[in-house]
Amino acid sequence: MTSQTVPDYAAIKTRQQTTWATGNYGNIGARVQIVAEQLCDAVDLRAGERVLDVATGHGNTAIAAARAFCPTVGIDYVPALLEQARRRAAAEGLEVTFLDGDAEALPVEDGSFDVVLSTFGVMFAPDQHQAAAELLRVCRPGGRIGLASWTPDGAGGALFRTVGSYVPPAAGVLSPALWGTEEHLRELFGPHTEIHATRRTVRMRFPSMDFWLDYFATHFGPTRKAYETLGPSGGAALRADLAEAVGPFNVSGDDTLVLAQDYLQAVIHTPS
Repeated sequence: MTSQTVPDYAAIKTRQQTTWATGNYGNIGARVQIVAEQLCDAVDLRAGERVLDVATGHGNTAIAAARAFCPTVGIDYVPALLEQARRRAAAEGLEVTFLDGDAEALPVEDGSFDVVLSTFGVMFAPDQHQAAAELLRVCRPGGRIGLASWTPDGAGGALFRTVGSYVPPAAGVLSPALWGTEEHLRELFGPHTEIHATRRTVRMRFPSMDFWLDYFATHFGPTRKAYETLGPSGGAALRADLAEAVGPFNVSGDDTLVLAQDYLQAVIHTPS
C-alpha cells in the first residue's frame, strides 16, 4: 500500500499569497469585469440582500453586488489587492467592507449571508473541499452561491497546464480548473444542493499575441513568478509554449488578439 501525499496547505497558501501579490492582478481583472456583473445577474440579486465575495481580488464582484444596493463584504488574503478594491469602491461612493481572510477559514459567522459569490477566486484555494465547505457554512439555508471558474479545456486551462508543466504545482493539490466542471462541483457541494451550470465565454482583447505574452509576464502573478523561477532560457521556452497553447483560442481573424476564454457560471441553491 502506498501512502497518499498530504499537502502542506499552510505552506502552499503562503506561496500563493506571494504569487498573487506579484505583478498587478487588477490590470488583469479589469478585463473580465463583465463576468462579475453577469454572475450577479445570474444569482438574481435583490436590493438589501447580504452578499459575500470570496477571494475578491481587487473587488470586481463585490463592487458589482454593491451597485445592486446589496450590503457587501469582500474577503481576500492579499492586502495589496484589498487596498485596490477599497479605492475602487470609494471612487464610486459604494459602501463595501473589505476584510483580510482565507477562503478556507472565512472570518464570518455561520449562515450570515444570503448570497455568496466568487469570480475566478475560490477556485485557487488549495484545499478545495474545505473551501466549498466554507462557502456552504456562511451561506444561509435557502441561499445562493454563485461561482465563475475557468474550464479545463478553455484558454485558462491551457494557460495553467502550460505553466504547470514548467513549474509543477505542489503534490496532492487538485487543478483549480476542476471548479470549471459541473461534475466536480456536484462532488464538492454534495447531493443536497441544486446546481444550475452554464458554460459562458468572455473575450479579452489585446493588440497582439506578443503584447498579451508581455502583459501577463508583467501583471499576472502565476506567470510572472514562473518566469522569475525559470530564468531567461526557461522563460523563452515557456513564452513559446504559451503562445502555442492559447493560439487556438484567438478568434480575432487579424493581427490583434481576441482571446475567447470559456468559463463555467454556476448558481448553487443551498437546502432550506
